Amino acid sequence: MVATALDFAGFEALAVETGTDALAAVESWRPDLVLLDVMLPDLDGFGVCSSLRRRGHDVPVIFLTARDADEDKVAGLEGGGDDYLTKPFGLHELVARIKAVLRRVAPSEPCRVLRCADLTVDLDAHVVSRAGREISLSTTEFRLLEYLLRHAGRAVYKFRILEDVWGPEYAGDVGVVETYISYLRKKVDAGEPRLIKTVRGVGYSLREG
Repeated sequence: MVATALDFAGFEALAVETGTDALAAVESWRPDLVLLDVMLPDLDGFGVCSSLRRRGHDVPVIFLTARDADEDKVAGLEGGGDDYLTKPFGLHELVARIKAVLRRVAPSEPCRVLRCADLTVDLDAHVVSRAGREISLSTTEFRLLEYLLRHAGRAVYKFRILEDVWGPEYAGDVGVVETYISYLRKKVDAGEPRLIKTVRGVGYSLREG
């Protein structure tokens, strides 16, 4: 229910069932934020958060729990959590808390040069280069590549790409995403390493390795 509500609110949400699965998902999906239930079937949420911090992950964490004692809240915040929301809670409050935490951890200035391996996109100069070679892209190709780079390391759904790059008013088929991905592969991903990956059943991911 929470994941569905977050998708509806414009986030990309991945739900897992155990603490072990959460640790693996952070490694592979590289989320912007983690919602972490304290009562999990294997590791508890506090242990998962501590493990993330030991592994060097500074991803913000919001704890969700029915335990509302002050000592539990202190344990969560001192253990590396960024916020603590007790059940029952309203979904509007949850979304507001998520946005507030993301604002706190956001860089003060947006990144104007995006990179992955030897691929560089200068947003101000509108220049794309790969291994020092400048590449000419159409406006739509540039927007699509920028989007993939801003979500580098994460799998992004085709329908989300369509909505965010082409706009919610676009009336065409999602197949246009596949078409433009093929254009990008020919122009910026013909050599090694190949950066644009197909994630079967989901969409695409731009990452090295």
